[in-house]
Amino acid sequence: MRTVLKVVDNSGAKKVMCIQALKGKKGARLGDTIIASVKEAHPNGKVKKGKVVYGVVVRAAMQKGRCDGSEVKFDDNAVVLVDKQGQPIGTRVFGPVPHELRQKKHVKILTLAGHIA
Repeated sequence: MRTVLKVVDNSGAKKVMCIQALKGKKGARLGDTIIASVKEAHPNGKVKKGKVVYGVVVRAAMQKGRCDGSEVKFDDNAVVLVDKQGQPIGTRVFGPVPHELRQKKHVKILTLAGHIA
């Protein structure tokens, strides 16, 4: 809650603030959907400042264990904006994206991503 996240797609938003994690009480983890408010935006983007949007967390600074015993951890907290049906608003995703999103049924984000970690 109230965490400022970086937007890593070309939807027009630069930074969003988390309003609500849609699953669980402990906050959002990798692959979770959140409701966020746009705090900074490009002037001619699809999303404007102040709009309430949905997003999927694609990078988290908190480490997450994998099945093989390794752990994945990123430098920043990043999100990709999606609509209510879960389809991405932007057409490109920048930076690495973890393959755990496949288990959470966000395959479309994985296909748009340039690098899968």
